[in-house]
Amino acid sequence: MRLLLVEDTADLAESVLRALRADGHAVDHAPDAATAEAAMAVADYACVVLDLGLPDRSGLEVLKARRRAGDRTPVIIATARDQITDRIAGLDAGADDYVVKPFDLGELLARVRAQARRGQNAPATRLHLGALDIDRSAAKVWRDGEEIRLTAREWALFDALLGARGRVLGKPALEEALYAFDAAIEGNAVEVYVSRLRQKLGAGVIETRRGLGYVLP
Repeated sequence: MRLLLVEDTADLAESVLRALRADGHAVDHAPDAATAEAAMAVADYACVVLDLGLPDRSGLEVLKARRRAGDRTPVIIATARDQITDRIAGLDAGADDYVVKPFDLGELLARVRAQARRGQNAPATRLHLGALDIDRSAAKVWRDGEEIRLTAREWALFDALLGARGRVLGKPALEEALYAFDAAIEGNAVEVYVSRLRQKLGAGVIETRRGLGYVLP
Protein backbone atom coordinates (compact mmCIF):
# COMPACT_ATOMS: atom_id res chain seq x y z
CA MET A 1 0.00 0.00 0.00
CA ARG A 2 1.08 3.57 -0.58
CA LEU A 3 0.98 5.76 2.51
CA LEU A 4 1.73 9.37 3.40
CA LEU A 5 3.43 10.35 6.66
CA VAL A 6 3.05 14.02 7.60
CA GLU A 7 5.52 14.67 10.42
CA ASP A 8 8.00 17.51 10.97
CA THR A 9 10.16 15.93 13.72
CA ALA A 10 13.00 14.34 11.78
CA ASP A 11 14.00 11.53 14.16
CA LEU A 12 10.41 10.44 14.78
CA ALA A 13 9.64 10.59 11.06
CA GLU A 14 12.65 8.38 10.32
CA SER A 15 11.55 5.78 12.87
CA VAL A 16 7.98 5.67 11.56
CA LEU A 17 9.12 5.58 7.93
CA ARG A 18 11.45 2.69 8.67
CA ALA A 19 8.69 0.73 10.43
CA LEU A 20 6.10 1.35 7.70
CA ARG A 21 8.50 0.40 4.91
CA ALA A 22 9.59 -2.74 6.78
CA ASP A 23 5.88 -3.63 6.96
CA GLY A 24 5.81 -3.69 3.16
CA HIS A 25 4.45 -0.22 2.34
CA ALA A 26 5.62 2.48 -0.05
CA VAL A 27 5.67 5.67 2.02
CA ASP A 28 5.98 9.33 1.09
CA HIS A 29 7.08 11.83 3.75
CA ALA A 30 5.86 15.41 4.08
CA PRO A 31 7.60 17.57 6.74
CA ASP A 32 5.05 20.40 6.49
CA ALA A 33 1.49 21.22 5.45
CA ALA A 34 2.38 22.60 2.02
CA THR A 35 4.22 19.43 1.01
CA ALA A 36 1.41 17.27 2.40
CA GLU A 37 -1.27 19.14 0.46
CA ALA A 38 0.75 18.93 -2.75
CA ALA A 39 1.24 15.17 -2.28
CA MET A 40 -2.41 14.47 -1.51
CA ALA A 41 -3.49 16.46 -4.54
CA VAL A 42 -1.67 14.18 -6.98
CA ALA A 43 -1.31 10.74 -5.35
CA ASP A 44 -3.80 8.07 -4.33
CA TYR A 45 -2.99 7.00 -0.76
CA ALA A 46 -4.39 4.06 1.16
CA CYS A 47 -3.92 5.99 4.44
CA VAL A 48 -2.40 9.24 5.78
CA VAL A 49 -0.69 9.56 9.17
CA LEU A 50 -1.02 13.24 10.09
CA ASP A 51 0.68 15.31 12.79
CA LEU A 52 -1.20 18.40 13.97
CA GLY A 53 1.70 20.65 15.02
CA LEU A 54 3.21 21.41 11.62
CA PRO A 55 5.58 24.36 11.12
CA ASP A 56 3.61 26.22 8.44
CA ARG A 57 -0.02 25.35 9.11
CA SER A 58 -2.12 23.26 11.47
CA GLY A 59 -2.61 19.66 10.45
CA LEU A 60 -6.23 20.08 11.48
CA GLU A 61 -6.66 22.76 8.80
CA VAL A 62 -5.08 20.44 6.23
CA LEU A 63 -7.53 17.70 7.16
CA LYS A 64 -10.55 20.00 7.03
CA ALA A 65 -9.52 21.30 3.60
CA ARG A 66 -9.14 17.78 2.19
CA ARG A 67 -12.52 16.72 3.52
CA ARG A 68 -14.17 19.84 2.06
CA ALA A 69 -12.60 18.89 -1.27
CA GLY A 70 -14.27 15.48 -1.07
CA ASP A 71 -11.15 13.47 -0.22
CA ARG A 72 -12.21 10.41 1.80
CA THR A 73 -8.74 8.91 2.25
CA PRO A 74 -8.44 7.38 5.75
CA VAL A 75 -6.50 9.70 8.08
CA ILE A 76 -4.90 8.82 11.39
CA ILE A 77 -3.95 11.81 13.51
CA ALA A 78 -0.68 11.19 15.39
CA THR A 79 0.03 14.00 17.82
CA ALA A 80 1.26 14.93 21.29
CA ARG A 81 -2.05 16.71 21.98
CA ASP A 82 -3.78 14.37 24.42
CA GLN A 83 -6.72 16.38 25.71
CA ILE A 84 -10.23 15.05 25.13
CA THR A 85 -11.11 18.33 23.42
CA ASP A 86 -8.25 17.78 20.96
CA ARG A 87 -9.47 14.26 20.18
CA ILE A 88 -13.00 15.49 19.63
CA ALA A 89 -11.80 18.30 17.35
CA GLY A 90 -9.74 15.88 15.29
CA LEU A 91 -12.50 13.34 14.87
CA ASP A 92 -15.06 16.06 14.13
CA ALA A 93 -12.73 17.43 11.43
CA GLY A 94 -12.87 14.07 9.66
CA ALA A 95 -10.08 11.95 11.15
CA ASP A 96 -10.70 8.21 11.16
CA ASP A 97 -8.44 7.48 14.14
CA TYR A 98 -6.34 9.33 16.73
CA VAL A 99 -3.14 8.23 18.47
CA VAL A 100 -1.13 10.16 21.05
CA LYS A 101 2.66 10.45 21.09
CA PRO A 102 4.67 8.62 22.22
CA PHE A 103 2.92 5.70 20.55
CA ASP A 104 3.93 2.09 20.02
CA LEU A 105 5.04 1.51 16.42
CA GLY A 106 3.39 -1.91 16.33
CA GLU A 107 0.08 -0.40 17.34
CA LEU A 108 0.41 2.33 14.71
CA LEU A 109 1.10 -0.28 12.01
CA ALA A 110 -2.01 -2.21 13.03
CA ARG A 111 -4.12 0.96 12.94
CA VAL A 112 -2.77 1.87 9.50
CA ARG A 113 -3.61 -1.58 8.15
CA ALA A 114 -7.10 -1.42 9.62
CA GLN A 115 -7.87 2.02 8.19
CA ALA A 116 -6.43 1.14 4.77
CA ARG A 117 -8.62 -1.95 4.59
CA ARG A 118 -11.70 0.11 5.40
CA GLY A 119 -10.75 2.64 2.75
CA GLN A 120 -10.50 -0.14 0.19
CA ASN A 121 -13.87 -1.56 1.29
CA ALA A 122 -12.10 -4.86 1.86
CA PRO A 123 -13.19 -6.37 5.18
CA ALA A 124 -11.86 -9.82 4.24
CA THR A 125 -8.08 -9.97 4.42
CA ARG A 126 -7.63 -13.75 4.01
CA LEU A 127 -7.69 -14.66 0.33
CA HIS A 128 -7.14 -17.70 -1.85
CA LEU A 129 -5.44 -17.41 -5.23
CA GLY A 130 -4.99 -20.76 -6.88
CA ALA A 131 -2.72 -22.78 -4.59
CA LEU A 132 -1.84 -19.69 -2.54
CA ASP A 133 -3.26 -18.58 0.81
CA ILE A 134 -2.82 -14.87 1.44
CA ASP A 135 -3.24 -12.67 4.51
CA ARG A 136 -3.15 -9.05 3.31
CA SER A 137 -3.30 -7.60 6.83
CA ALA A 138 -0.18 -9.54 7.83
CA ALA A 139 1.49 -9.25 4.39
CA LYS A 140 2.05 -13.01 4.23
CA VAL A 141 1.65 -15.72 1.59
CA TRP A 142 1.61 -19.52 1.99
CA ARG A 143 1.58 -22.50 -0.38
CA ASP A 144 0.55 -25.84 1.12
CA GLY A 145 1.05 -24.42 4.60
CA GLU A 146 4.60 -23.23 3.92
CA GLU A 147 5.21 -19.49 4.03
CA ILE A 148 6.70 -17.85 0.95
CA ARG A 149 8.98 -15.02 2.01
CA LEU A 150 8.50 -11.79 0.04
CA THR A 151 10.62 -8.66 0.33
CA ALA A 152 8.90 -5.37 1.19
CA ARG A 153 8.88 -4.24 -2.45
CA GLU A 154 7.77 -7.62 -3.76
CA TRP A 155 4.85 -7.51 -1.35
CA ALA A 156 4.04 -3.88 -2.25
CA LEU A 157 3.69 -4.78 -5.93
CA PHE A 158 1.77 -7.99 -5.21
CA ASP A 159 -0.58 -6.19 -2.81
CA ALA A 160 -1.32 -3.54 -5.43
CA LEU A 161 -2.31 -6.29 -7.87
CA LEU A 162 -4.41 -7.98 -5.19
CA GLY A 163 -6.28 -4.74 -4.54
CA ALA A 164 -7.11 -4.49 -8.25
CA ARG A 165 -7.69 -8.20 -8.85
CA GLY A 166 -9.26 -8.77 -12.26
CA ARG A 167 -8.28 -5.27 -13.41
CA VAL A 168 -5.15 -4.52 -15.41
CA LEU A 169 -2.62 -2.23 -13.72
CA GLY A 170 -0.23 -0.35 -15.97
CA LYS A 171 3.42 0.24 -15.27
CA PRO A 172 2.97 3.76 -13.78
CA ALA A 173 0.47 2.48 -11.19
CA LEU A 174 2.80 -0.34 -10.20
CA GLU A 175 5.77 2.02 -9.98
CA GLU A 176 3.75 4.13 -7.53
CA ALA A 177 3.18 1.04 -5.41
CA LEU A 178 6.90 0.31 -5.36
CA TYR A 179 8.39 3.70 -4.65
CA ALA A 180 7.93 6.86 -2.65
CA PHE A 181 8.30 10.26 -4.32
CA ASP A 182 11.91 10.63 -3.23
CA ALA A 183 13.08 7.24 -4.52
CA ALA A 184 14.80 6.72 -7.84
CA ILE A 185 12.86 4.43 -10.16
CA GLU A 186 14.84 2.07 -12.36
CA GLY A 187 13.40 1.79 -15.85
CA ASN A 188 12.78 -1.95 -15.65
CA ALA A 189 11.88 -2.18 -11.94
CA VAL A 190 8.32 -3.39 -12.48
CA GLU A 191 9.45 -6.12 -14.86
CA VAL A 192 12.15 -7.22 -12.41
CA TYR A 193 9.75 -7.51 -9.47
CA VAL A 194 7.06 -9.26 -11.55
CA SER A 195 9.70 -11.79 -12.58
CA ARG A 196 10.75 -12.33 -8.96
CA LEU A 197 7.14 -12.80 -7.88
CA ARG A 198 6.54 -15.35 -10.63
CA GLN A 199 9.61 -17.28 -9.51
CA LYS A 200 8.37 -17.38 -5.92
CA LEU A 201 4.60 -17.66 -6.39
CA GLY A 202 4.28 -19.49 -9.69
CA ALA A 203 4.63 -18.56 -13.34
CA GLY A 204 0.88 -18.30 -13.95
CA VAL A 205 -0.05 -16.16 -10.94
CA ILE A 206 0.52 -12.79 -12.66
CA GLU A 207 -0.62 -12.45 -16.26
CA THR A 208 0.82 -9.98 -18.76
CA ARG A 209 -1.49 -7.90 -20.94
CA ARG A 210 0.85 -6.85 -23.69
CA GLY A 211 0.96 -3.09 -24.09
CA LEU A 212 -1.31 -2.58 -21.07
CA GLY A 213 0.23 -4.01 -17.91
CA TYR A 214 -0.30 -6.85 -15.48
CA VAL A 215 -3.29 -8.50 -13.81
CA LEU A 216 -4.17 -11.16 -11.25
CA PRO A 217 -6.95 -13.18 -12.93
